[in-house]
Amino acid sequence: MGMKINAHLPLPADLKAEYPLSDTIVKIKEKRDREIRDIFTGRSDKFVVITGPCSADNEDAVCEYVNRLAEVNEKVSDRLMIIPRIYTNKPRTTGEGYKGMLHQPEPDQAPDLLAGIIAIRKMHTRAIEESGLTAADEMLYPENRSYLDDILSYEAIGARSVENQQHRLTASGMDIPVGMKNPTSGDFSVMLNSVVAAQNSHTFIYRGMDVTTDGNDLAHVILRGGVDKYGTCIPNYHYEDLVRLLDAYEQRDLKNPAAIVDANHSNSNKQFREQIRIVSEVLHSRNYNPSLKKLVKGVMIESYIEEGCQKISENRVYGKSITDPCLGWEDTERLIYKIAEEC
Repeated sequence: MGMKINAHLPLPADLKAEYPLSDTIVKIKEKRDREIRDIFTGRSDKFVVITGPCSADNEDAVCEYVNRLAEVNEKVSDRLMIIPRIYTNKPRTTGEGYKGMLHQPEPDQAPDLLAGIIAIRKMHTRAIEESGLTAADEMLYPENRSYLDDILSYEAIGARSVENQQHRLTASGMDIPVGMKNPTSGDFSVMLNSVVAAQNSHTFIYRGMDVTTDGNDLAHVILRGGVDKYGTCIPNYHYEDLVRLLDAYEQRDLKNPAAIVDANHSNSNKQFREQIRIVSEVLHSRNYNPSLKKLVKGVMIESYIEEGCQKISENRVYGKSITDPCLGWEDTERLIYKIAEEC
């Protein structure tokens, strides 16, 4: 056999019973979910800022970062909806490298999926307890989201997963916003087809069960740039790209047209400081065109306590990314205040 069983993992219901949410957290999530839904349905004109490290690699550092966000949130909550980006799964193009806390609770130690599932649930729960902010995560493995589906207020489906049937169908059963990224090719039609699939009802196999979903009216797109056949990054956050997206939305019968612009990845060519300029351009485009102001609901920013990135080692810098480079806290704080002034 080419596969061996390392351990039988607990059922999501059993893990939730062992690590339950307090009544306070449940109420925080209910309130935040209502506010976020109002934004994506157009009832609220608040601007969404999804910000946090490329990968959540250390509970203490992530929670400190989120607590700093909470302090900023107190000053901008009338204009912005800040959603911490706590990404616990890291897609790897070749399968090599750090795959996130789900796989390795300790980045320099061997994979331990059971410990990882417990670690990410505890980290998300602690972040809410301390900050009052519910977070976003990436749905890299559809079946694993059941361990966090009572905690998250936003989920993203990545560029390498957006064409996958199981991701699309699982998204159709969510009751929170799910952002479908354009694939690495940058193809808009693939991205929008995934939104169509997520907004419709489906019957399929999920965790060994025959299930039927209601469809997710909050499914929307995330623009993250693309890469051409020569490996050159092709951004898609410019005014012309947003207008083209608006036209493409209008040609489809979709509910709650919405877009989030990912300021990093292929939009910035992973030049993390470019995120500041990119966000500024997106805000300018929204303010110039009222239709784009309705369509573009927010931005996604990769940032952490310390700027840049580092390799995994015994002497890691606290609060510095071990995957893609991120903005540092000072730049992040200034950028959030600027967004609040200009959105």
